[in-house]
Amino acid sequence: MAATSQETPTPDYSQGVAFVNGEFVPIADAKISVLDWGVVRSDCTYDVVHVWKNRFFRLDHHLDRFQRSVAKLRLQLPFDRETLEATLHKCVSMSGLEDAYVSMTCTRGRPAKGVRDPRLAKNNFYCFAVPFVWLATMEQQDVGAHMHISSIPRIPAESVDPTIKNYHWIDMEMSLFEAYENDANFVVLKDRDGNITEGPGYNVFALHNGKWITPDHGVLEGVTRQTVLDLCNELNVTAAPEKMTVEDLRSADEILVTSTAGGVMPVTKLNGRKIGDGTPGPATTRLRQLYWAKHADPAWSKPVRRDI
Repeated sequence: MAATSQETPTPDYSQGVAFVNGEFVPIADAKISVLDWGVVRSDCTYDVVHVWKNRFFRLDHHLDRFQRSVAKLRLQLPFDRETLEATLHKCVSMSGLEDAYVSMTCTRGRPAKGVRDPRLAKNNFYCFAVPFVWLATMEQQDVGAHMHISSIPRIPAESVDPTIKNYHWIDMEMSLFEAYENDANFVVLKDRDGNITEGPGYNVFALHNGKWITPDHGVLEGVTRQTVLDLCNELNVTAAPEKMTVEDLRSADEILVTSTAGGVMPVTKLNGRKIGDGTPGPATTRLRQLYWAKHADPAWSKPVRRDI
């Protein structure tokens, strides 16, 4: 009796695509070893870029930072920059997504059995594209977010370099619980000297008398943070990284946060008190509108290559 042939089901890439262990797979099938030091020691770095309306936004800036972080942690990528970029494009192309959150990670990998020397580990790279991730949706941004100043201090920059994008997030994760318990959806942490640093995945800006400031120490130098500084320069608005005290934040005319996962997001309440009149301010609104307009500008974005 002849064997009945069964067709192999077509992979479902609609919820995202990952490149892992050297192959492209549906995001639901993406796996790495539980023994990878990226998992057991947070020994890794990553970066995230987004795609909006079929265009990567400031991709070169993200690739530059990712490669710097890899070098600072003494990691090595398995291929050159051209192949790295092509791999990201293919993840998005295979998924069919027009708006996507695209992440790339390099881990220390797994050392040989019985070896603890990180120099002998085989580094591991993976990346993925999934539907766009929002820290605050457009509807939430129209109203403005509530922010809480955490009582938990940020991990010192002298211990874990925040300019290397990393997964040392326990201080920020615990701060999120504190924020939610205080009816806030954003949180920002102070350093050991009591100055403002950053939140989990975002930078913060405060406006005083027409000048924007953003913390200059103990923070990831976010691509969206730099984008706001660039936009302010284009608008002839004064903006600069400098020390930000708690009072600087509390007395601000406007507050905003910046992230690849959401862009320029207004904050309208801090520790239960209204900022300004409690609605997104005009300076924030102007920056937010210009930020999204730049996504169609070839000088700021590039189309997803669907022919890879």
